[in-house]
Amino acid sequence: MSERDGPPAATDSDVYVLPGRDRRVASGHPWVYSNEVRLDAAAKALPAGSVVRLRRTDGKPLGIGTFNPNCLITFRLFSTHRDRVDRAFLAERIGGALALRERLFDAPFYRLVHGEADGLPGLVIDRFGDIAVVQTATAGMDRLLDDVLAALDEVLAPRAVVVRNAGSFRRIEELPSYVRVAKGAIDGPIEVPEHGRVFLVDVVGGQKTGWYFDQRPGRALCAPLGRGGTVLDLYCHTGAFGIAATAEGATQTTGIDSSEPAIALARRTAERNGVAERCTFEQGDVTTALERLGAEGRRFRLVIADPPPFARSRKEVVTALRGYRKLTRLAAAVVEPGGYFFIAACSHNVMPDMLLEEVAAGLHRAERFGRILATCGAGPDHPIHPWLPESRYLCGMLLQIDRY
Repeated sequence: MSERDGPPAATDSDVYVLPGRDRRVASGHPWVYSNEVRLDAAAKALPAGSVVRLRRTDGKPLGIGTFNPNCLITFRLFSTHRDRVDRAFLAERIGGALALRERLFDAPFYRLVHGEADGLPGLVIDRFGDIAVVQTATAGMDRLLDDVLAALDEVLAPRAVVVRNAGSFRRIEELPSYVRVAKGAIDGPIEVPEHGRVFLVDVVGGQKTGWYFDQRPGRALCAPLGRGGTVLDLYCHTGAFGIAATAEGATQTTGIDSSEPAIALARRTAERNGVAERCTFEQGDVTTALERLGAEGRRFRLVIADPPPFARSRKEVVTALRGYRKLTRLAAAVVEPGGYFFIAACSHNVMPDMLLEEVAAGLHRAERFGRILATCGAGPDHPIHPWLPESRYLCGMLLQIDRY
């Protein structure tokens, strides 16, 4: 039995855009905001997540999507030419996303569905071989979850499916937080291959979906740079960056994260890859650890900083930017001359030019010189919607660090 009311397959409900406010959505933007629609009594009475037809003031249809009268993003577009959002529609969209990933990747380990960029607003599906992890972030997709699971089964027939609807991303639409195994059984951590290594992933109790497919390009970029030297992996989660670098020839890796379960899994993963003797993982606060390492005069060939989002909303951006500046200052101070520093920001509220400015300021305060060698974002299994810069949320920056 579902945690939600059953979703309508089609819609007889219409919502109207205010006069002159239809240009953006008519041009292809998938979101309509609350100040752009006519929130009359009939619209306000619609249950959150209802499937509706969006219309101009003259009645011309603009598209079908889900509607939440209680949110800033009131309407999310699914299609401009379809009249139903049902199981068949969802299976078609998931099937299209699968066909793309199968062309892009040799192994079935990737983000299968990435929200608006795959035409399924509010839906994330990560594929781990014959296991799928599903997240619904909006009231509309939450109401469609039963049909999503049925469509996923039709297209992919996974052995097990986990619904990981836990985290702050659901609070915006006043959705409950929960995790459940919707199909099959999960007996423990699963194995994910990447670049010749194997990583243990907790798809039930881990962060997000249990694994960060989006940092696959960043891990490939950083791994060879620690060869013959030491590595510091900050906000290491389950140790993916550091273990990859150790397997590539780093002499010693230290990983630091605040989550004890993540640290425990990192240790097991290091053992699984035969590098446990060269990996040390510590549970603790990153800022405190960096201050201690700097005071001790420790230096590392490669320092990686992949923190959680510092800015989950626009009002947090100013504080977040100060955080990236401080993180850069402390981290750059423990990079050996000629060594490397990788920093990532995973909030769409922090644009690449904003991150660059704070990294430059942090380097200056650390009295270090840095040259940017490369930048990277998420891999192609995280496509970007051309009208939605928010879907380009990850920015990674690799620098070589020297003294002035």
